Amino acid sequence: MIKIHREGYTILFVTLVILFVLNALIHWITDVVWIRNVFIIASLIVYGLVLQFFRNPQRNIVRDENKIIAPADGKVVIIEEVEEPEYFKGKRLQISIFMSPLNVHVNRYPVSGRIEYARHHQGQYLVAWHPKSSTLNERTSVVINSPVWGPVLYRQIAGYVARRIVMYAKEGTIARQGDESGFIKFGSRLDIFLPPGTVPRVKLGDKTVGGITIIAEKKTN
Repeated sequence: MIKIHREGYTILFVTLVILFVLNALIHWITDVVWIRNVFIIASLIVYGLVLQFFRNPQRNIVRDENKIIAPADGKVVIIEEVEEPEYFKGKRLQISIFMSPLNVHVNRYPVSGRIEYARHHQGQYLVAWHPKSSTLNERTSVVINSPVWGPVLYRQIAGYVARRIVMYAKEGTIARQGDESGFIKFGSRLDIFLPPGTVPRVKLGDKTVGGITIIAEKKTN
């Protein structure tokens, strides 16, 4: 049985009502059976696509403070050292995960710790892979102070299609690695900013599973 995320309840209900009304109108307008059937089939396909956008599969999350886990399902599109201007104002290793409309859209905390910073910024809606989308698009920035890694920033970024970011993080609360941190409706991108010198466990093009895939690990003696 498919588990649906709570962020999809309203959209799924509204979509169902709209599709029901459209099909009722078609049945009232025409008696041609094949036209009616085409609209029914098209409606089922549309509703199935919207339904899969909001699926929320159960994940067997194993918490480990020495590891950074992927905050989202998707594809690794950026691994590079950059200047992070909003919070750190210095060098950080950026790892970015692109979420397509076919991915699970639930976002998760990559580490555990106290949430020191949580901001939602209005902005543009450039395509998620645009180099400036991280600073110009609508986005959220959350900094978790990990007892092992120190402050770790992750950023939800809206894209051309994704126009709705949901952030659950609140300053002063405790984040638990793997717990839900938010939702981006219909895809987009997650950026993670790690301490300089961090060695990633993923490479460009790798597919990630939110809450499961290890993207960095601190070696212990």
